[in-house]
Amino acid sequence: MKLTWIFLYNLIIYPMIFFVGCILSLFNSKLRQGVLGRFRSISQLKKFFKSVDSTKDIYWFHAASLGEFYQVKPVLEGLKEVEPDCIALLSFSSPSGFENAKSDAIDLRIYMPFDFPWSVRHTLKITRPKKVIFSSYDIWPNMVWIAEKRKVHTNIFAARVKDGSLKLKPGFFGFYRSVYQSISTIYTVAVKDFKRMRSIIGNSGTPILRALGNPRYDMVMKTADEFTQEHQKSVLSRSKRIIIGSAHREDDEFLIPVLAGIVASNPELKVLYAPHEPHDSEIERIQNQFSDHGLESSVFRKKKSLKLSEDRVAILGVVGVLSKLYWQGQITYVGGGFSTGIHNVMEPAIARLPVLFGPKYHHAHEAEELLENGGGFCIHDGHEFRTVLERLITDDDHFLKASFAATNVIHKNLGSSTRIIRSLIRD
Repeated sequence: MKLTWIFLYNLIIYPMIFFVGCILSLFNSKLRQGVLGRFRSISQLKKFFKSVDSTKDIYWFHAASLGEFYQVKPVLEGLKEVEPDCIALLSFSSPSGFENAKSDAIDLRIYMPFDFPWSVRHTLKITRPKKVIFSSYDIWPNMVWIAEKRKVHTNIFAARVKDGSLKLKPGFFGFYRSVYQSISTIYTVAVKDFKRMRSIIGNSGTPILRALGNPRYDMVMKTADEFTQEHQKSVLSRSKRIIIGSAHREDDEFLIPVLAGIVASNPELKVLYAPHEPHDSEIERIQNQFSDHGLESSVFRKKKSLKLSEDRVAILGVVGVLSKLYWQGQITYVGGGFSTGIHNVMEPAIARLPVLFGPKYHHAHEAEELLENGGGFCIHDGHEFRTVLERLITDDDHFLKASFAATNVIHKNLGSSTRIIRSLIRD
């Protein structure tokens, strides 16, 4: 059956993905960057590995985009501490990761080469990696199958099999089984992911399967440690500010009218509104919407001096600072839950903020943990958003319980990076 899937993937599935991707890249600049980057990857690898000591261990990490890089980063940096002489290669599928990922532990950063059999063989021949390590979900089948044939160890960590996953559905199950059974080691986020993954790969001794957690918790905690002084302040002593993180247009439709109404009836309340894509046209559109509801807004564009103003409404016009600005708020809504799926809920949680988000959260184990522990709230419309907000604003006991629960989710999930690094070295 595996040979059938290899045949179908190489004859039909991947050529179709490649063709559609090339066509769409003509109309989408981000997709175009990714496609062009892949065409350059093999030449970049050749140039780099001409001067690399062939006796050094090569660890190839892959992340889909910037979000997955934050899972990779603590593992990659920890591995470098244990094996300082190793070479760390990091590949991406998305420009957001390739352009914004930063770490001194990265020796070479590239786009993942095209997943054609000939390009994968050529790539593995150039790099000769000791291990190819995938973060979470962005697995390329030919890379896995050919690495297995060449006896190169492959791993996926922070793996999830969420409710209703295609991996478990007829017509897809066989394909995913053929891929996952060819991976050397699989480390899942939670026990329920472990059980679902076991149902996919079967009960044989390979691949090695472990539930080791999500290293992104460690990354968020490490970043938050820069704000030790802030940790010592009561969250109630901060400005009464609601922070909207990475809002999509679908979020704007109900967020802005509700926020305008609540701000109007609570003179001490402030709002920091961070659009997912802070382009000038997007910022102007959001400002106009607030203006239509009687609220004027300023734009915050600072990257170094991060003290927020006392303006009632501020629109965030820069990227890369939101995780630090959460420490100047009390409550957050994280966007994406009405479109592509929610964004990072861990950064506001470690800052002691109760976290609100939309119904598309099942891809994020941390969001499920927040809900189960009382630090997160799933809302389905503007009415629910107003109801949850008003109680958090007016009931200090309820607010403090949610605040503590949000941060506690992070603390009780720490240590995954260490467990993954140990297992990567041992397995």
